Amino acid sequence: MAPVALALILGWCLVAASRAQHVPQPSLSLHPRQGVSLGDTVTLRCHLPRMAAWVWLYQDRGWTHNKYKDKEQDVGEFSFISTSREHAGTYRCQYHVSEPLGISEQSDPVELVVTDHSYPPPSISISPKEGVGMGTNVTIRCWNRDDGVTFFLHKDGLLSPTQHQDLDGGGTATFIIFGVTPADAGTYRCSYRPWAHPFVSSPLGDSVTLQLTPTPAPPGANGESCGILAVAVAGGCVTALTFSLVLIIFFLLAAHRRQTWRTVNPGGEWLKWFHPPEMPPSVPCCPFHPRTSSSAPHFPVHPVQFPLPFSLVSFWDPA
Repeated sequence: MAPVALALILGWCLVAASRAQHVPQPSLSLHPRQGVSLGDTVTLRCHLPRMAAWVWLYQDRGWTHNKYKDKEQDVGEFSFISTSREHAGTYRCQYHVSEPLGISEQSDPVELVVTDHSYPPPSISISPKEGVGMGTNVTIRCWNRDDGVTFFLHKDGLLSPTQHQDLDGGGTATFIIFGVTPADAGTYRCSYRPWAHPFVSSPLGDSVTLQLTPTPAPPGANGESCGILAVAVAGGCVTALTFSLVLIIFFLLAAHRRQTWRTVNPGGEWLKWFHPPEMPPSVPCCPFHPRTSSSAPHFPVHPVQFPLPFSLVSFWDPA
């Protein structure tokens, strides 16, 4: 009987596995995203498709929370009304569906870091304080009295710390920003977390500002620019003046030639007809043979002269 029951169980598992389908991976978000202090309310939201499912929330310490979500919703919410040190940590979510049968992959991790205001804020300094040019290395130092902590360097406007450094004993954490660029300019602060509570942070300390100084132009650069501009302007003026002189000379010569022609030919006649080349004897239009009678009138016959074609007419140049 036992082998039969075992076979039935294995068969059911195989059928369930064959029916299982791949479902989309969920995503997890934290609200508020940062600045959560002990005692605050925080909500973790697991985003998934609109389907009936059981949603599970896992903490890296082993805590597990689950709740049922109906198919009209696309998010499963988990809230902590009064956040404590135990709530701090790394979280992931996952969901299970029965129709069709499937289990999603776990979401990407989200860190819940809580601030404990009982920790004294750290101190901070920056070097150089001013006159920071492009490409300069800038050093930011953070320190406090506690031992066994990790310092974090924060820049205003960014969610995650830009750098972190572990310190075995009480001392100073040194953060170096190599070859600063305009993207590095801004306001910086420090915080630290005890090794015993890696997701419990101190408040942010005082701030320092990294401000870049405009790089001065190389010596003589302004003079060279002005010189090039002056040469370009002078060249343009000379070109315009030369063109103007050419036009003036052209019009003066034209006026002089016109005046000279009027003096030589007061009548102003400027068309001249050229004589056509010698043509063969003209043929009478109508051959006429006079009658022998002496009483008949005699009409003289003249050859027909055709007008000259336009090609034989030329304009006479007064010059």
